[in-house]
Amino acid sequence: MPSLEMRADHRQSQSLSPRLQHAVRLLQMSSLDFAALVRDALGSNPFLETEEGEGEGIDGPEPGQDEPGLQQADGGDTLAAASEPAYDDVENDRDLWHADGGSGLRRAEDGELSAMELMAVETSLNMHLHGQLNVLPLSPRDLVLARTIVESLDDDGYLRTPLDELLEVAGLDPAASLHEMQIALKRVQSLEPAGVAARSVAECLRLQLPAIDCPKMRGIAQTIVDQHLQALAARDVVSMARQLGASPAYVEQVCDRIRSLDPRPGWRLGSSQVAYVVPDVVVKKVRGQWSVQLNPAIVPRVRLNQVYAQLFQRHRSPQNAEMGAHLQEARWTLRNVEQRFSTILDVATAIVKRQRSFLDYGPMAMKPMGLREIADEVGIHESTVSRVTNNKYMATPNGVFELKYFFSRAMISANGSACSGTAIRGLIKDVIEAENPDAPLSDAEITRQLAQQGLIVARRTVTKYRQMLKIEAVDRRRRHS
Repeated sequence: MPSLEMRADHRQSQSLSPRLQHAVRLLQMSSLDFAALVRDALGSNPFLETEEGEGEGIDGPEPGQDEPGLQQADGGDTLAAASEPAYDDVENDRDLWHADGGSGLRRAEDGELSAMELMAVETSLNMHLHGQLNVLPLSPRDLVLARTIVESLDDDGYLRTPLDELLEVAGLDPAASLHEMQIALKRVQSLEPAGVAARSVAECLRLQLPAIDCPKMRGIAQTIVDQHLQALAARDVVSMARQLGASPAYVEQVCDRIRSLDPRPGWRLGSSQVAYVVPDVVVKKVRGQWSVQLNPAIVPRVRLNQVYAQLFQRHRSPQNAEMGAHLQEARWTLRNVEQRFSTILDVATAIVKRQRSFLDYGPMAMKPMGLREIADEVGIHESTVSRVTNNKYMATPNGVFELKYFFSRAMISANGSACSGTAIRGLIKDVIEAENPDAPLSDAEITRQLAQQGLIVARRTVTKYRQMLKIEAVDRRRRHS
């Protein structure tokens, strides 16, 4: 009979604490998303404030330096507050409060308008459509159905939600029928901009065809949109002309008129802001050496409010545990800011060290490089390098590139030397740019030319690199010619 016994086993395992998991997510964020997160922390945490005054532009701690007011403890796993600045001439808390009178928000005086109140309010697509519905003689029931469709449109102006699913969203009593919803859809589609509330690209273009004045051209355009949309996208004018019984020149004229229509009518209204790529690091050549520095524009100007922290430490009690959590969160936020940009700078410096030839001579001189090389150089894990290079950009004299652009696997040439995929893409681009416009090269012919230069590359690899360069296939290049 087997006996029962108890036994204790010792095992070691690694796990990420919630704080460390949060730091990893912050490291993977783009600079714009990270800046938005810091702004949210500034608005919700009373112990954080923005730095004031003019400086060199670096809005945070220098890489390699500790944040003022912070020190590491227990091997860097926790943070403790350093000794707070002494206020010998402050006798009470009120004087300490007034000692910080120079910081904080500047409010407009009574009777004056702030800059935010003077900004023009942008009209969104929904507001524009609701304004048109308000002047139509509609019953309350029809108005609710039309507004339901308007609120279901995406940023492009398309209706992606099936009509039967919108019946419950309307919430009418008695419930709306599918026929009523279809009438409401036609009503919204009659509004400006033309093409709004379409459920496909073909329907969007079809709604804009009445703008074509010539009846003959409008009829051919209707047929092309209904039956030959794929040929229109492929610019197969000869095939369309044969099926439509019209001359290729006239069909090309009709296609040009169709292409002048707007396939995304929702983009005409809404936010006019454009999300530009902001480089995280800037590379310059100083005295013959490539220098890497953080972009001052992406480092948040944030610091710990020492006055609030000292007041809290004086009156700390179990009843204000929530304020204690805010203070600890503020210290972790500052630490994350420092660690994030220090890691980005270290990784970018290691990349520049290995890709000096690219900076000097361009993409053709790019060297093969893997994540492990940078990880070993910086002393971090490969996954951390992958997160750091995601959505981070480097400004160089050759242009602005994502950090991932500098990584590529080695491809061995005929003479045994290693060549990066970036260099091969640059060579493919040069070959296509030098081709005869009347006789463009196919991917197989490009492959043979690369083989003659000692680069053995598969034809499918050439096709993939050509598509990455956004270069059309040989057939389309021949038709354009």
